[in-house]
Amino acid sequence: MSDPSGGMTFVANPTKPVGGHVLGHASTTRLALRKGKGEQRIMKVYDSPNLPEDEAVFALSDAGIVDASD
Repeated sequence: MSDPSGGMTFVANPTKPVGGHVLGHASTTRLALRKGKGEQRIMKVYDSPNLPEDEAVFALSDAGIVDASD
């Protein structure tokens, strides 16, 4: 995805949400999803007025979203 902001590309964490500020300010809770080990996925709450910043590990299966097995 192109970055028209002209920001520095060598910063420590260049991860930005898709949709930029418009979608970021339109949402109440912001979540970040990333791949973990094997079939695990990690969801991080990083901006919410009523939830603490935290992570949850889960997996996707034929049954839907399930607890990740260690």
